[in-house]
Amino acid sequence: MKKISFILFIFISLNLFAKDYSLQSPDGKTLLSVSVSDAIKWSSTYAGTSIFTGNEISLALSDQVLGNMPKIISAKKSSNTSVETAVVGIKSKQVKNEYNELNIKFKGNYSVVFRVFNEGIAYRFETRMKNQITVVNEKTDLNFAGDFSVLFPEEESLISHYERMYLDEPIAGIDKGRFCSLPALVKADNNIKIGITETDLFDYPCLFLEGTGEKSLVSKFPKVVQEAVPSGDRSQKINKEADYIALTKGTRTFPWRVFMLSENDAKLLENQMVYLLSRPCKLEKTDWIKPGQVAWDWWNANNIYGVDFKSGLNTDTYKYYIDFAADYGLEYIILDEGWSITTTNLLKPNNELDLAELIRYAESKNVGVILWLLWGPLDREMETILDQFKAWGAKGIKVDFMQRADQYMVNFYERAARECAKREMLIDYHGAFKPSGMLRAYPNIVNHEGLKGMENNKWSKLITPKHDVTLPFTRMLAGPMDYTPGSMLNAQERDYAVSFSNPMSQGTRCHQVAMYVVYEAPLQMLSDNPTNLREEDETVRFISKIPTTWDETIGLDGKVGEYVAMARKKNDTWYIGAMTNWDERELVIDLSFLDEGNYQLEIMQDGINANRTAKDYKKLMLGKKSGDKLTIKMAKGGGWAAICTKK
Repeated sequence: MKKISFILFIFISLNLFAKDYSLQSPDGKTLLSVSVSDAIKWSSTYAGTSIFTGNEISLALSDQVLGNMPKIISAKKSSNTSVETAVVGIKSKQVKNEYNELNIKFKGNYSVVFRVFNEGIAYRFETRMKNQITVVNEKTDLNFAGDFSVLFPEEESLISHYERMYLDEPIAGIDKGRFCSLPALVKADNNIKIGITETDLFDYPCLFLEGTGEKSLVSKFPKVVQEAVPSGDRSQKINKEADYIALTKGTRTFPWRVFMLSENDAKLLENQMVYLLSRPCKLEKTDWIKPGQVAWDWWNANNIYGVDFKSGLNTDTYKYYIDFAADYGLEYIILDEGWSITTTNLLKPNNELDLAELIRYAESKNVGVILWLLWGPLDREMETILDQFKAWGAKGIKVDFMQRADQYMVNFYERAARECAKREMLIDYHGAFKPSGMLRAYPNIVNHEGLKGMENNKWSKLITPKHDVTLPFTRMLAGPMDYTPGSMLNAQERDYAVSFSNPMSQGTRCHQVAMYVVYEAPLQMLSDNPTNLREEDETVRFISKIPTTWDETIGLDGKVGEYVAMARKKNDTWYIGAMTNWDERELVIDLSFLDEGNYQLEIMQDGINANRTAKDYKKLMLGKKSGDKLTIKMAKGGGWAAICTKK
C-alpha cells in the first residue's frame, strides 16, 4: 500500500506541476502544444489534422540531461514579421520572415525555443554555461499521429555521401537499426506532407533518423572521431570514436530541428525555413560572389571530337572548354580530377597542363576557372593550397569525398568556406552532406551535392524521371543541389544504356532543359561535352539564358514523384519549368503570377515524336499576358520550359 501511495503521489505531483503551452502559426493553421512535466514534449496539428504527438526532446551532457525533470524559470511568447535580403537569391532575393515564438527558460542555464511559421515548425536548444560541454546525445523523438509513410533516404553507414534513393515505406515498417539521412518527407493524412531536416548546423554533427518498428522515428548522430587512417587517397577507416557526439562551447545555440508542413505539394517548393533559421551572413564584403553556369569535364570524360589535337587532361582540351563557355556566355569551367600531378599533390599541375597559361587564356575570355580537389589534402594544408590556387587565379574550388557528417567534418565545411571567402573564392561541396543553412552565413558556398544525381548515369539505371521529380520535394527542401544536368544524349526507357565514357540521360531533351529552372543551383553545370553541346546549339542557347539565382519562386503545381511545375523570376523576366515521370501529362498553368503587360514566351517543348525519340523537341514563340491560361503537354519522361520576356 505504501508503494501504491508513493506512486500515486508522484503521479499527482507531476500532473499538478505540469505546464502546458500552445502556440499557433500566424495564419492559425498550425497549432503547437508543449507540455513540461518530468520531460519536455511537444505535439502539433496542421489544418485540423493531428501530426505529431508527445515528441520527447532532451540534450544529454556528460554531467546532466537537459530536459530531465525540468524546472521552468520563465516562458515568453513573441512574434516577428520582417523581410530578409539574401546575398545569393537561391529561391528569392527578398524572404518574408514571419513566425510566432515560444522561449522556455529552464533552471540549469538552458532554454528551448519553438517557432511556428505558416510553413512549419522548428525548435532548438540553447545553453548558457561557462565552460566547454560534452554532448553525449540529443533526443529527438518523432511520434506520428497516424499510419503515415515516409520517403526514406536509407543509409547503410554514417560514413556516407548522402547519395541515396528515396524509399517509400510505412513508418511503422521501418525496424530499429534502419536509419536515413536528411531531408526525409513524411506523407500524412489528408495529403499533408512533412519535410524533415535541420539548419544552422555549426560545430555539431548531422542528424539522422532511425526507425523503431512503430509509428515513430528517433534521432541518431555520428560520434566524435578520435582516430581515422587513410584508405587510399579518398577514403578513411575510422579506428576510434568517442562515446559522445560533440565537445563544444557551453554558451551556444544548437541546430534547429525543422518540420515543413504543407497540404499542397507545390507549396513545399517555396519553403524558406532552412534559410530563415540559419545565422546571417558573416562576410563583410560579398560583391565578388558571382554564381553562374559551368562547363564541366568529368561527366563526359573529355570526349570531345572533331578537333586537331588529342583530347584529355591537357591545355588544348581545356582551352576548347573555355572557348565553348565564352561563346555561350557561361561564367566558369571546372577542371575536375586529373588536372594536378596527383590527387594528393595539388600544388603542381600535371605535365600536360599549363595552368598559368590556361587561366590567363580564360581571363582573356571572361571565363573563370574552378579547381577540383579532395578534402583530405585541403584539410591538411588548407592555407598553402588556397594561397596557391588564388595566386594562379582560380575563382573557386570543388571539394570532394568528405563522406562524413561528424562534428569535425561540419567544422571542416565552415573552415573551408571561411578560408575561401578570405581569398574571394567560391566553394562547391561534392561528396557532401546536405545543405544545413551554412550557405547563408557563407554565401560563397554556391552548391552542395549530397544527392543521387546524374553522375550515376555513368554506371546505373537509377536516375529515372520519377527520381528527378522526387528530388524537388525531398532533397531540394534542404537547399541547392549539384545534380549536374545538361545531357544531350537523351533516351526513353527502352533505349537507355549505361556508358561510363559516353553517358546518356533517361527522359526527353526538354526534361533536361526544364531542370535549369526547376533545380536550384547557384553554380549550375552543363555536364555534356562541348562538342555534343555545340551540335545542339539551339538547346544550349536556350539553357544559357537561364539564370542560376532568382528574385522570386512560385510552386505552380506538382505531386511528389509524379510531376512538378515552377515559375521563377529574375529582374523583369519569368522562367517556367515543368517535368514529369514516365507518364505523359498535360497541365494547365494559370499565368496570373506574371506582372501586368504582354509577354513573349520562348518555349522548349517535347516534340511530337518524343515518346519514341527522346531528343525530339520543338521550339516556338507565343504571346501571352497575365491571367491567361497555358496548356502544356509533356511526353513520357518529358519536360517543358519557357522564358517569358516582357514586351
